[in-house]
Amino acid sequence: MRSLFNKTWNSSVQPRKQRKYLANAPNHLRQKLLSAILDRELRTKHGIRSIAIRKNDEVKVMRGKFSKKQGKVLAVSLRDARVQVEGIEIAKKSGDKIAVWLRPSNLKIIKLDDSDKKRLKNVKKEVKKETKPKTPEKK
Repeated sequence: MRSLFNKTWNSSVQPRKQRKYLANAPNHLRQKLLSAILDRELRTKHGIRSIAIRKNDEVKVMRGKFSKKQGKVLAVSLRDARVQVEGIEIAKKSGDKIAVWLRPSNLKIIKLDDSDKKRLKNVKKEVKKETKPKTPEKK
């Protein structure tokens, strides 16, 4: 049986091919699609710009109806590439409140869950020191 996911596919301008790639992506690649940017302090501390969202991370909503609200991540869906945040709910007609599924691209990570020590060990980068280029001396 032929696989729906093409391992050699690089990119395409066509939206239909982009949707097909995302819909058929395996779970180890879907995890990377669930990444969000880090807050400025975390960015300078860890030397990275974004990281995959996990349960118990503190996030802030940056876009949409719930922008500027903060909360802890309750659930992460790999299948749908969506995240549920604590305190962000909508009311149904019956009066029940249900959690809203948000896209990770609209979120900013404010505080990382530090229970997993290997999480940041793999992405730790050296923060480069800015040095002035040496100019040759004139005689």
